[in-house]
Amino acid sequence: MKKSLLPLLSLFIICSCATKKEITSKTAADYINVISAESLTTNLTYIASDAMEGRETGSEGQKKAGRYLIEQHQANGLSFPKGASNFYQPIPAAYLNEKYKENLSDSENIWAFIEGSEKPDEIVVVSAHYDHVGVKKGEVYNGADDDGSGTVALIEIGKAFQKAKLEGHGPKRSILILHVTGEEHGLHGSRFYSENPLFPLANTVADVNIDMIGRHDEFHPDNSNYIYLIGSDYLSTDLFNVCEDTNKKYGHLALDYKYNDRADPNRFYYRSDHYNFAKNGIPSVFLFTGVHEDYHKPGDDVDKIEFDALTKRTKYAFAIAWEIANREKRLVVDKDGK
Repeated sequence: MKKSLLPLLSLFIICSCATKKEITSKTAADYINVISAESLTTNLTYIASDAMEGRETGSEGQKKAGRYLIEQHQANGLSFPKGASNFYQPIPAAYLNEKYKENLSDSENIWAFIEGSEKPDEIVVVSAHYDHVGVKKGEVYNGADDDGSGTVALIEIGKAFQKAKLEGHGPKRSILILHVTGEEHGLHGSRFYSENPLFPLANTVADVNIDMIGRHDEFHPDNSNYIYLIGSDYLSTDLFNVCEDTNKKYGHLALDYKYNDRADPNRFYYRSDHYNFAKNGIPSVFLFTGVHEDYHKPGDDVDKIEFDALTKRTKYAFAIAWEIANREKRLVVDKDGK
């Protein structure tokens, strides 16, 4: 007499259900520790070295830094986006000099891409500028914090998303890692992207922008366990809630809204690259830890970066992007941004 197949069939169903449950239950916590202080240190030591000559927009030093960024993304398994022919979005000097006539050379935005598994046409941008202010009077302005810190954070965030994808748990929506140029001269790179987007702005769900997250400021002299959030509630209640809830689950940072005040005289909301997304109605959040005594000075060097704090803030930025990319519905724009 043949043995009944029912027990085996039941076991198969139970295992299949368990496997399905395992696949769908992955969270940011499963990949957040891909981000490491060691990698951040290695990459920032190179990006903010004297050899980059301060990464002035369009300079050979900036282009050298850009080539390094591409090498790191390739080593981590990332490619350039669909619809692009390589990792560069070229920006002509004529565009960069149109407003202020600063005699800048041709430059490039640099992009890398993780295609979404369920909603690939919906795009979450994670941005940071990789330019700085160059050499002045023979001194190299290395910009380790501004914005070397955000630049290397993007490498780690891309690496974490790509590992998830390779293991079958990639983001539902696509992730565009966007290193923009020309920020120091007027947000030119992000403005160029917003006017010449690779993906329709209507399909761009959010921008998570990172600019200066490697040190502490005068308002937090004894504690680096904080981050300023700017703009998260200007356009979308959903985005504000994602940032708050994600911090409770993963970040455990003190969220400081000091510069989120529309009346703040520093006007930081208008001074980094998220603004060129936000002004187009795209929910955007600016992660920032404030200015310090070496802001736009030659002392902004790697040896002053607080790598434990940078690592924690990078993980938080990754978790925000993860939550936005994997939520069932895209962020709702329910405010006018004013």
